[in-house]
Amino acid sequence: MAHPRAAVLVVAVLLAGVAGCRTGHGAASRPSASPSRVPAASPSVSTVPSNAAAKSTVGAGGGPSIGGCPSFPAGNIWNADVSRLPVSPHSGAYVAAIGAGAALHADFGAGSWQGTKMGFSVAYVKPGQPLVKVGFDYAGESDRVGYPIPRDAPVEGGANADGDRHVLVVNTGTCKLYELFDAHPNPGGSWHAGSGAVFDLRSNHLRPAGWTSADAAGLPITPGLVRRDEVRRGRITHALRITVPRTAARYVWPARHSASGAASTSLPPMGLRLRLKAGVQISGYPRDAQVILRALKTYGAIVADNGSAWYLSGTNDSGWNNEVLGTLKGIKGADFEALDSGSLMGDRDSGRVRG
Repeated sequence: MAHPRAAVLVVAVLLAGVAGCRTGHGAASRPSASPSRVPAASPSVSTVPSNAAAKSTVGAGGGPSIGGCPSFPAGNIWNADVSRLPVSPHSGAYVAAIGAGAALHADFGAGSWQGTKMGFSVAYVKPGQPLVKVGFDYAGESDRVGYPIPRDAPVEGGANADGDRHVLVVNTGTCKLYELFDAHPNPGGSWHAGSGAVFDLRSNHLRPAGWTSADAAGLPITPGLVRRDEVRRGRITHALRITVPRTAARYVWPARHSASGAASTSLPPMGLRLRLKAGVQISGYPRDAQVILRALKTYGAIVADNGSAWYLSGTNDSGWNNEVLGTLKGIKGADFEALDSGSLMGDRDSGRVRG
């Protein structure tokens, strides 16, 4: 049974983990960049500030929304209640491989640590935002279209970061989500990235089988983030993005891509759904931590990348209390179980749950 730690050094522990490794995103080697096909740019209009609130509410269809758009349809796997799903027969092995004794960690918060911003930032743009050209290292598995990246688009970790450098953009008019991995601006306004993906937030469509995205599992990042506005409201109604140290050379629905050469059946696959056990006591945690932990019991977390053990992804937001987020470390890997979510799949090429 897990309990929060009452240590005064919790902030220092939280921040120290920010530098945890993020590895294994793409292929073993990077091919040279390929030219991108770009449609004509639209007229310039105002851009929602990159640090604006995500406006994540419960949409008209019952599912979560972001930027006034649905965060996928209500019946999408990201938004599915998995509190009653059966436990995978491999759960013990998977949890042991991730780290039964390792602590849950909020890989986000307020401010920066050693010059690196903690967590992701999302840019919200309006219809007509000019499209820019993006060249890709993994052009064959990227969406080679124009990307509506504003001039002040936030880069994960900051403009000079040397980590994964994700760029996340939501067009609030078209409800399209644009995500880049290892993104670098070029003189003149174009960008270069390792890979890029575009998602229709009103659709259940998945990427082609075997394709990466801006994330190793071939999934979107933004819908799985812990966002401050949701926690402030008191309810998260979607699965959360989580990283683990090593994954197997396979993936399970809804993931579309693996990032490992390990054939071990003891390692978790990309796309694995993890759930906080129902019996874990959370009443002693601060209110905001309880909101996150309830989401992990109800909607769970999806393994999306190789990185540090039990690292939850969320937004960089001045409204976070880093000390409160640090209490999540009272939860250990042994408090989780891996699920068999195959019963929810109706079509392997769609994120829509069966039924």
